[in-house]
Amino acid sequence: MSKPVYKRIVLKLSGEALQGKKAHGIDQNTLVSIACQIKEIKLLKVDVAVVLGAGNIFRGQENIARRGLDMDRSVADYMGMLATCINGLALQDVLEKIGMPTRLVTALSMQQIAEPYIRRRAIRHLEKGRVVIFVAGTGNPYFTTDTAAALRGMEINADVILKATKVEGVYDKDPLKFKGARKFSHLRYIDVLNKNLRFMDATAVSLCMDNKLPIVIFDLTRAGNIKRVILGRKIGTVIS
Repeated sequence: MSKPVYKRIVLKLSGEALQGKKAHGIDQNTLVSIACQIKEIKLLKVDVAVVLGAGNIFRGQENIARRGLDMDRSVADYMGMLATCINGLALQDVLEKIGMPTRLVTALSMQQIAEPYIRRRAIRHLEKGRVVIFVAGTGNPYFTTDTAAALRGMEINADVILKATKVEGVYDKDPLKFKGARKFSHLRYIDVLNKNLRFMDATAVSLCMDNKLPIVIFDLTRAGNIKRVILGRKIGTVIS
């Protein structure tokens, strides 16, 4: 199969995906690898939007709790949104350097570095062949970047959400901790919610279920996997 099975995608990248083997921050080699994989699928005439997390820079209340501090949830979430902008700028810079036109689009106002999110304008960027990088989540606290990916996916009429992880798909238990973990090749949305599988937050999964937007969970660490998913190869776990 040489033709893409999806015409427009939302690629959800966690902050951890950008840090490679580093304990935190951004690993430049990993960033270049991801950018090259995005270029591969752009050459197949696929519209690509990217939604970024920020766990490599700031984890919100998880980090705060370990330090025994009491930070307001809204403050922590806004800090996380700002951290996604740092990741977005880094990805944009590498993509532009390898010849990919981009637009950095933010849900929070910051005129000097990114343009504000306007749905019709974002769709027009995609139609013109630009990689659209969505940052700052939904612009609201209490919503994760997974929910932002689901929301943006529906708004731009994406065919699928590709959620890149460090494992090969969804398992019944953590495969990094349990040798007997069983991988699912396919799950229904309702199964994910009923089994309380935490690869994606319930709000995002519910949004996708209500709007019939499929999700593919796959391993980003294997070079070329984004293209394999786009070409319809059976890797990862499909949620539909």
